[in-house]
Amino acid sequence: MSTVTTRPARHPAPGTGEPRPGTAAPRGEAAAPRRDAEATKADILRAARYLLARHAHADITLKSVADRAGVSPPLILKYFGNKDALFARVMSFESDAAALLDAPLDELGRHMVRHLVTGQRERGADPVLRIVFAPLHGEQGDILRSNFRAQVSDRLAARLGGPDAGLRAELAVSTLLGLGVMYGIARGSRLRATDVEDIVDRYGPTVQAHLTP
Repeated sequence: MSTVTTRPARHPAPGTGEPRPGTAAPRGEAAAPRRDAEATKADILRAARYLLARHAHADITLKSVADRAGVSPPLILKYFGNKDALFARVMSFESDAAALLDAPLDELGRHMVRHLVTGQRERGADPVLRIVFAPLHGEQGDILRSNFRAQVSDRLAARLGGPDAGLRAELAVSTLLGLGVMYGIARGSRLRATDVEDIVDRYGPTVQAHLTP
């Protein structure tokens, strides 16, 4: 008589829903997807921005960024190299300004307002608002200011024709910052309850008046 050998049933480890170590996953079950690298980088940058708006640069550790982003500190080192390299990215407005100014000049005021409000509402991110926290950061705050001038207001001024282009660019950006402060910091309840396109219709012409007077 032949002997039938039976394999022990696989049971998940307690509280994990995963097979115990040394056992294979049941057939037909896909392995858990690996975390997307670009999404992870975005989470790390978002966490660093959040902390930069609330703490002095010198007081922020890689561990605090990692905890906020839900990753390990070595993963931050893998993607960014070190704390200085990470915060050099956070203190740059280059990519944010590119998106903020990505519209024809005669439509730019409405686009800037829409981009700011949509970012606040959908992603909890503002393209320019972190400049208001520069006083927290000492010498690093000087870097933040320098980047802001070169990458946002001066970049906008270069697109404007007519007299006083630099002044008009700074006034337009100031107008936009006021909206960002009211929406994201003061958290104006009526403003936050208003449809995005309604805000664009009301506020876009105010910004545009400085761009194409």
